[in-house]
Parts: sequence; structure tokens; C-alpha cells
Amino acid sequence: MEHIVIIGNGISGITAARHIRKLSNKRITVISSESDFFFSRTALMYVYMGHMKFEHIQPYENWFWKKNNINLVRGFVSHVDVKNKQLTIDKIHKINYDKLIIATGSKPNKFGWLGQDLDGVTGMYHKQDLENLEKHSNRCESAVIVGGGLIGIELAEMLLSRGKKVTFLVREDSFWNGVLPKEESEMINRHIREHHINLRLATNLKEILPDENGQVKAIVTDKDETIPCQVVGLTAGVTPNVEFLKNSGIELGRGVKVNRYLETSIKDVYALGDCAEQLEPVGDRRPIEAVWYTGRMMGETVAQTICGKPTQYKPGHWFNSAKFLDIEYQTYGWVWAQPKENEDQYYWEHADGKKCVRLVYDKKSREFLGINIFGIRMRHAFFDKALTEQWTVDRVISSLKDANFDPEFFKSYESAIQRVFLANA
Repeated sequence: MEHIVIIGNGISGITAARHIRKLSNKRITVISSESDFFFSRTALMYVYMGHMKFEHIQPYENWFWKKNNINLVRGFVSHVDVKNKQLTIDKIHKINYDKLIIATGSKPNKFGWLGQDLDGVTGMYHKQDLENLEKHSNRCESAVIVGGGLIGIELAEMLLSRGKKVTFLVREDSFWNGVLPKEESEMINRHIREHHINLRLATNLKEILPDENGQVKAIVTDKDETIPCQVVGLTAGVTPNVEFLKNSGIELGRGVKVNRYLETSIKDVYALGDCAEQLEPVGDRRPIEAVWYTGRMMGETVAQTICGKPTQYKPGHWFNSAKFLDIEYQTYGWVWAQPKENEDQYYWEHADGKKCVRLVYDKKSREFLGINIFGIRMRHAFFDKALTEQWTVDRVISSLKDANFDPEFFKSYESAIQRVFLANA
């Protein structure tokens, strides 16, 4: 019986395992050094905040794996021998495969800062990060977060929920302004400060200082300012977790190089999720996408291929969603921080400074290209259809009521948005 081995039990690897099982009776083994069972990584913050227990973020009961004949192995893959199709686990145990799926995810960036490995320094990506943060929470009065992305803002919210003082170091001169246009970025700057977070823009980490026990006691910025703290959160982006593959013969870039079928340079070896790097980016997408839903789609795609129906990875229109504290964020299509030459934009902001909508469209054809939505929830299916059918921005605006997530429970702002758009058309 063909043996499928999957390294990594995150959303990509487990989706692949589940769909291979639905489609076949192949032997499946999932190896992970992080946890015994799959859990929802995006829900880790709610465990720390006390909204859920860890077992609540495990979507499947522990008996699910045995019932579905999916063998789980706890261990770290230290070597991949592609010639003999064999893995070494924890430098001792050997396991053979017929087909291998690499789904090892990401790890937090470290840029060689002095003190970056001190006790009390953590990311917020893995179960061990949650455990590390919990370990230091009792002694922590103040924390410093380094890096202004989505995980950074989540970590800030987590620490605030426990009454910690939070300083946020962001190297850019406005929060996430490499992704967000000026107005949206400035809205989030205001919102962060309204939550009594000490937001330090255009500021970099220089050094992390230890106390006499080797634990974090302060950080030093590139402005030579010393900020006392007991926890440092490193959230300055992620790097594919692929170091263990360096001598394997599998082609690597920043991640594991894959084609549209998610095949690596070695026959019968595939890569998925955060650790996979497309040889040629899909449309305007980045070669590496550390996004939950694309990882799930890759898992579904590779299962089809492994089970005899070769299928290309086609992620469709870009979308993403997140929360900036209590402001919800959705984006569909492409909204660049700086508009492209062929693009025009329409921006509406509510008087409360916590809700806004930006639509992007082609100057000549008026084709709808993308939308940012802050503080208002709208339907994914509506914008996916508008992008697929290449609606004009005028049609999108006139149909906005159909995008309302739930008119019965969510306040409607479509009329106000339409009025301002028509006045400026």
C-alpha cells in the first residue's frame, strides 16, 4: 500500500491528509514536533485571553485520527534522504515514504539582534510561543512588540487583555503602510494609540538587555532609548521553516520551490502552505503566501494530484481578513499602498474615524479591481462574483446593499457610501 508521509500538522498538512483519506485508502502518516494534534493556529490568541481552552481550538476529537486511519508521529524530522525515500526523526528513528508532503510552515524572523534568544523573548506563531508567553506573564508588567504586522497587533491585544503595558516598535513611519494606503494606515495608528499602546513609529530594535538571571529586563531602540520590559514579542514577519532540507537536494529559495502542481524539484515530493515558494507567482500574488486559506486550498489541491487526478493550484481572487483590536478588516482583489498608473480610487470614511471603504478601479474601463473595508462586515461571495464577472465600479457601488453581511443585525452604511461616490463621480 502506498505510504504518504506529511511533515507538519498545520492547516496545509492536515487538509491534505483528510482529503487523501476521503479519496483513497492510502497509508497516511503525519509527523509534527509542535503538538500531538492539529489545532487552529489563528485561535491561539483566544486561549491566552481566556475566551477558550486549548482543547477548544482542536477542531477534531482525539479519536478522529485513529478512526480515519491517519497515523500521528510526534518528532522532529532532522534529515530527508530523497534517494532512498527515507526520513530521520530526532536523529535516530527512520521512516520510509512513497510520496512526501512538506508542510512545515514558518518561523519568526530574527535579524541577529543582541539578546534575541534571551528568556522572555517570544514569537506568536506556535503552541510553544503561547506556552512561553504564559510562562512569563506573571512577572511581566511591561512588554515590547517588535514589528508592525497582523501578528504584532494580535499580540498587543493579548497582552492588553492581561493588563500589561505595551510598547509597539514599528520601523515604518505609519503602521503597515507597505500594505495599507495612507488613510487606512493612519486610522489604525489612531486606533492603536486610543487603546493606550505606546506606538513608536520609525523606530527599530537595537538590542535586548538581560538581567542577572538571563531574562529580559529592557530593550534599546535605534534612537538609544532604553525601555524596561519583561517580555519581547518578535513579530517582524516570518521565514519558511526549511533549514532541515538544506542538504536534501530539494531545490530551495526562501522556501521550497514548487510548480503549479505543488511538486518540488524531486519526484514524489510536494510542498504546501507557508513553506512553499512558487517558481512563478500566481498573477499578482507573492511567491510565498503565509495565509490560512491558501494553505487549506493547497492541501485540497495536492490530495487530488496524489490520488490520481493531477490538479493545478488555482487560488482565485486574493482576499484576506483580520482584526486591528476591535476594527474588522477585509480586502478583496488588489488594493495597493500606492495606486498603479492605470488605477483610480474612491475613498469613504465615517465621521467616527473607525470605518472606511476604499474601492479601486481601472481609469479607462472603470473595471472594479479591489476593495478595502474597515469596521464594516461585507460578503465575500459578492466581491468574488464582481471580480470574476469584471463588474464596473459603478455597478459595485449601486449593488452594495447586496454585500451587507446581515442586514438584520449589522448597521447599513451603503447609502452614505453611495451618496459620496455619486457626488465625486
